[in-house]
Amino acid sequence: MNRLKNLLPVLFVLALSLFSVIPFFHPGFFPIHDNTQVQRVFEMTKSLKDGLFPVRWAADLGFGFGYPIFNFYAPLAYYVGSIINLLGFDVLFSTKLMMALGIVLSGLSMYMFAKELWGKFGGIFSAMLYVFIPYHAVDIYVRGDVAEFWAYAFIPLVFYALLKIHRTGKIRFIIFGALSYATLIISHNLTAFMVTPFILIFIGMLFLGNKKTGKKLLITVVLGLLVSAFYWLPALLEINYTNVLSQIGGGADYKDHFVCLNQLWASPWGFGGSTKGCVDGLSFMIGKMHLLLLPIALGLFGLGLYLKKLDKKKGYLLIYFLIGLLFSAFLTLDYSKFIWDAIRPMAVLQYPWRFLLVAAFFISAICGSIIYFTEMFIKNKWIRLGFFIIIILITVIFNSKYFAAQKYLQVSVNSFTNDYFLKFETSQISSEYMPKEFLKPKVYSNLSNKIIVVHGKVKVVSQSKRTGEYNINYIADSTSEIIVPIAYFPTWWVNLDGESYSYSVKNNGLLVSLPKGNHLLEFSFKQTNVEVLANLLSLSGIFAIILGIILKKKTL
Repeated sequence: MNRLKNLLPVLFVLALSLFSVIPFFHPGFFPIHDNTQVQRVFEMTKSLKDGLFPVRWAADLGFGFGYPIFNFYAPLAYYVGSIINLLGFDVLFSTKLMMALGIVLSGLSMYMFAKELWGKFGGIFSAMLYVFIPYHAVDIYVRGDVAEFWAYAFIPLVFYALLKIHRTGKIRFIIFGALSYATLIISHNLTAFMVTPFILIFIGMLFLGNKKTGKKLLITVVLGLLVSAFYWLPALLEINYTNVLSQIGGGADYKDHFVCLNQLWASPWGFGGSTKGCVDGLSFMIGKMHLLLLPIALGLFGLGLYLKKLDKKKGYLLIYFLIGLLFSAFLTLDYSKFIWDAIRPMAVLQYPWRFLLVAAFFISAICGSIIYFTEMFIKNKWIRLGFFIIIILITVIFNSKYFAAQKYLQVSVNSFTNDYFLKFETSQISSEYMPKEFLKPKVYSNLSNKIIVVHGKVKVVSQSKRTGEYNINYIADSTSEIIVPIAYFPTWWVNLDGESYSYSVKNNGLLVSLPKGNHLLEFSFKQTNVEVLANLLSLSGIFAIILGIILKKKTL
């Protein structure tokens, strides 16, 4: 019976969250800014089938020359989509389900966290506010930023785990917290970059409340960093091999994308882009419903303090959430430019309005306290239940209008995975993972992924290509040179007849000098020393977690 009581709120959150993903059940797909999601799931599946793990390279992207997208762009969501694809579902359905899972997960994770603060009903309310906040809809149905809204789902889990460690000190919550923090990083490194300072401040606040658990809280963060090191360490240290840093500045300069104060309250809903000034093509509302509830929550908080009915620890948490909300909202505004100018690494975030994601977490956590306070001040349970039902329905109905597609496109799997769309259209949308000086074709007719004979006479007897491998059996009448259509990355190694061989880097592939005769030329994708070290760090983190599980069982 107790299990059913605990399960019912979860099912309720899940059922209401489904209203946010209705467009995914429609045939075809809908336009989004980052229209590369299906292709990325397709490439992830292909790489896994070809034996690469962790996956770093996408063979068909980068104009068919390949590029290391999963070395830099957060891969977790695409692993999930690929697993669904490998189970037998087509790649379009797998992508849609992957996206929907990330959305629904946000409600469940927020419920877990807020329940610890405000009880089951307060947890449900915070979860619905978190799912149905307008910026969440912008991320999903306008921008199509899968990595960001997947990371959005893991933010509450990190705070939940830290709170439980603070309260209990139990190993299982250290393990859960480490895995939650690791998945936050692997979901979206930029979101993790934004949220980590708030996490560290939260840890500092908890440490002041209970110094005995301070080390455990820090161990949780360190373990999370270790487990996710296979991704974030190469992403930091190998970025100069690509053109990713070119995305900083220009049209994505943070100076041109601050939000105007009035836009936080009301800005027209649209499916366009962000521009300089106060007239943008997409909305930056925090949410009218949320902002109207905020003073109510704070008023009840003040009343609870005045009547001395509020638990001090909950009061401190509310103050922390309020400061977090105000500061994250402040960072979206032009008034905060001095902070962005002073902390130069923040330029990688490109758009200050990304901090709306952080603000969404804090305001949803605060407003969930309304239910807690009504239980404190209203003794009649039926009045409380009626109030809860009404406010939940208003939240879902009022905000669900934002969770809609601009239009539906009658497209098939082939629309995303045909040669043109994979190798050209997708690469035009996202080519920043190519080498800096790579010569990109301007039109599809100029795209060629064939071997180029620079001089000499070479006959290709046979060739085989898969992700991470390219084998060429050739006959040369004399010493010759060829350019092989592979984009350079230091992971590529060449063997000639089984012996290590050298190559040169060109702006249209890899140049190899061939000796006369019949030979086998083999290109293979091998992880760099940085990547090997990163993998070992992740394995050490996983080993530490396994050891923790063993120790936990021994103490039972």
